[in-house]
Amino acid sequence: MSEVLYIVMPTYNEEANIEAVVREWYPILQNADASSRLVIADGGSKDHTLEILYHLQEQFPQLEVLSKPGTDHGTKVILLYKYAIEHGADWIFQTDSDGQTLPAEFAAFWELRNQYDIIMGNRKKRGDGYGRKIVENVLRCYLKIFFGVMVPDANAPFRLMRSSIVNKYINLMPSDFNLPNAILAACFSRYKEKVTYRTITFQPRQGGKNYMNLKRIFAIGLQSIQNFAAIGKNLKKFEQNL
Repeated sequence: MSEVLYIVMPTYNEEANIEAVVREWYPILQNADASSRLVIADGGSKDHTLEILYHLQEQFPQLEVLSKPGTDHGTKVILLYKYAIEHGADWIFQTDSDGQTLPAEFAAFWELRNQYDIIMGNRKKRGDGYGRKIVENVLRCYLKIFFGVMVPDANAPFRLMRSSIVNKYINLMPSDFNLPNAILAACFSRYKEKVTYRTITFQPRQGGKNYMNLKRIFAIGLQSIQNFAAIGKNLKKFEQNL
């Protein structure tokens, strides 16, 4: 019996990229069970992203669209993970909708699923600027301080995860937490899950403008770090039940 794969993507104001991204990623579903889905959560785009997605649903029956105005990136990611788990996904693959990752690199991750429960992308070279790399390294250091692990790439939007493993940790965070992928990466390493990292291509966005400028990223990071202490308390409770 084939395994159910949910490819999940958050999106916001990606009218320049979203159609190409759907067309490039949708064929990946052919490698999995027929009940597999490509699920995209829109956070209230002010351009034509949502309109384009609804139009694409007419051509791609396994495309599902969730419209949740007012949700930021992290909130959409958590929403998508919970949606995939609730709808019976065996595997969850998360990437972004800006065209910076390559569908051609997915197959190598899929082939590793019998050896590992978590296959994570590692962006050794980034096409989105040196400033983003600095932010990533700061985040990695904070994970080391708060969670005792140093991971190669804390927040890469290219990760194939067994849904049962994600389900173990997803409720450690509030539903509006901004950096869920970083916390999950820390948990996977801290609790010795069967995780591996593989180098991926991370190219410049293929169109449009990224609303996540460095100022906003630092603000989100600061707010999230302030929540690390609360998450740490949840981890202690979690560990007591192990």
